[in-house]
Amino acid sequence: MENDGSRITIFDTTLRDGEQSPGCSMNVQEKARLARQLDRLGVDVIEAGFPIASDGDFAAVQAVAAAVPRPVIAALARAARHDIERAAQALQSAIRPRIHIVLATSDIHLQHKLRISRQQALEQARDSVRLARTFCNDVEFSPEDATRTDPEFLFQVLEAVIEAGATTLNIPDTVGYTVPAEFGELIRNIRQRVRGVEGVTISAHCHNDLGLAVANSLAAIANGARQVECTINGIGERAGNASLEEIVMALRVRADQYPYTTGIATEHLYPTSQMLEEITKIPVQPNKAIIGRNAFAHEAGIHQDGMLKNRLTYEIMTPQSVGVPGSKLVLGKHSGRHALSLRCDQLGYHFERRELDEIYRKFVVLADQIKQVHDHQLLGLIHETYGEAHRIPPGRVDSDRSVAAAANAEGQGRRLFPAVPAAPASDFSAASLPNTPGSEHLPDQEDYLWGV
Repeated sequence: MENDGSRITIFDTTLRDGEQSPGCSMNVQEKARLARQLDRLGVDVIEAGFPIASDGDFAAVQAVAAAVPRPVIAALARAARHDIERAAQALQSAIRPRIHIVLATSDIHLQHKLRISRQQALEQARDSVRLARTFCNDVEFSPEDATRTDPEFLFQVLEAVIEAGATTLNIPDTVGYTVPAEFGELIRNIRQRVRGVEGVTISAHCHNDLGLAVANSLAAIANGARQVECTINGIGERAGNASLEEIVMALRVRADQYPYTTGIATEHLYPTSQMLEEITKIPVQPNKAIIGRNAFAHEAGIHQDGMLKNRLTYEIMTPQSVGVPGSKLVLGKHSGRHALSLRCDQLGYHFERRELDEIYRKFVVLADQIKQVHDHQLLGLIHETYGEAHRIPPGRVDSDRSVAAAANAEGQGRRLFPAVPAAPASDFSAASLPNTPGSEHLPDQEDYLWGV
C-alpha cells in the first residue's frame, strides 16, 4: 500500500544492479555476508539477485533469504514465465518475498531491443504481473527506460499492471537521462493521472550518467515517491546508481527541506561502505560524499582554523553520525600555523608565535616537495631548528603522545626528510576539536590571520 506519511522505504540493489558494475561481481558467500551488513544498516528491501541469470545468482538469492529474515527479499525477473518461475523458486524460503518484474516501455527499446509493439508490451506486462501474483503477494513492476517512454503509454502500462496486482510501481531512469524538475513532474503526473495509484507504492530508480541520480531521487521523493532504489557507494551499471548514503544523509541533514524519515542506522554507513570495498576491491573515490576518506579531512589553513574553533564552520554532520571514527586535519602546503601549532603541542613541543613562524617557513617548503607532512618529518624539522629546547615536560603531555619520544630516538643524528611519505598515521585525529569557540589571547582579526 502507498505510504501516505513521511516514511521512505530504502530498497537496496547493491547485490543486483550494483553487482552489474564491471569488476563488482560477488559470489554466494560474499553476497550473504554483505546482506547481513545491509540488515544491520536497516535497509527495508534487499534485491538479492537475478535468479534466471545463473545458478550462482539463484543460489545467492536463496542464501540471502535464509541469512536475513527481517527485510523484504526481492528477486529480479524479466516479463517472461521462466524468469518469474525461477525467481519464485529462489524466494521459497524468504519470509517476506518480492518478485520484481522489468519490461522496457520506451519506443527505442521496444523497436530495437525487444522488437515488439506497444500493445504487445502492455499485454506482456499485465500477464507477467498476474503470473507473479500467483506466487507471492508482493510484486513490483519496473517499466525500463521510463523517462524516455511516451508518458501517455507509460500511464496505460502502469494502470494495466496495477489492475493485474502490482503493489509497487518503480519508475527507472535507466540511462540517467532525466533532470530533477522533469523527473519530479513525471512522478507527480503518475500520482495524478494513473487510476488506482493511491493503492500502491511509487518508487524511483535513478542512474548517474549525468551525475544527477541522487538529485533525481530526492525530486521523486518530494513529489510523492515513497521508495527509492539505491546502492552502497553508488555502484552500478556505467556511471552507477543513486548512492544510498547520500540520499539518506540528505534527508537527515536537510530535514527542513525533506521532512521524511528512513529506517537506516546511519552509524553503519561507513562500515558497510568499507565492507563493500573490501569484497569488490573497487576503491571509493577519496572525495566521495559521506564515506570518502576526504569527506571529513581538512588541509586548507582557513578551514583548519575554523575547525579548531568550531566544527560547524566546515562540517554539516558529525563523522560519527555516519560511522567514521573522526575528523582529520591533514598537514600539507595549504595548512596554517594554527593546525601546525596544535600538532606540535600534540607531539610534545610548545612554541611561541615567532618561534613557530620559523618552523612554519620550513614546513611550507617541505610540504611543497612531498604533499603531506607526517609526524616523523615534522619532528625532524623541530629537531633541526630548535633541538629539545621547547620540549614540553612529560607531565604536561598526554601519555598517548609517547610516539613522539620514540620518533626522537629513532631520528637522532640524521635528517628525516624522505622523498616518499610514510604511512598515513600522521593524519592526526580531530576528535578533541571544540564544538564551541574557545577563548583566544589575540584580537579576532589577528588570530584569524594567525590561523591561516
